[in-house]
Amino acid sequence: MSHQTKHSPNRDAWRDYVYGRAMAAWPAKPLQNYPLKFTMVYLSDDPKPGDINNFVKPVQDALCALIYADDSMILDVSAHMRLLNEPNAISGLPRILAQAIIDGETCVYVAISDSSDLAKELT
Repeated sequence: MSHQTKHSPNRDAWRDYVYGRAMAAWPAKPLQNYPLKFTMVYLSDDPKPGDINNFVKPVQDALCALIYADDSMILDVSAHMRLLNEPNAISGLPRILAQAIIDGETCVYVAISDSSDLAKELT
């Protein structure tokens, strides 16, 4: 599905897919702590995947109420896109993300953590 689709059924199907995958991986109640940091890595096999900024908000919206009570709790966003047909180092990556690179698997990896001091975010 196009990340910018205006076709409601496709957009709704994408949101439901992301929600379903997150539900299977997140057995806990929504986070209540505030503020939060949203980190996303999109591994793409598309040579022209589009702008990373257009991928973030739909994923954030799909996870709202399941992972965090409200998306206004997110004060920091870190988004990254890597093409699978280019070299990608796996050292230091979370196991599941490293495995997706090894397997050449298109995926969206999301991590939610506590927000930190702005000075720490900018260094």
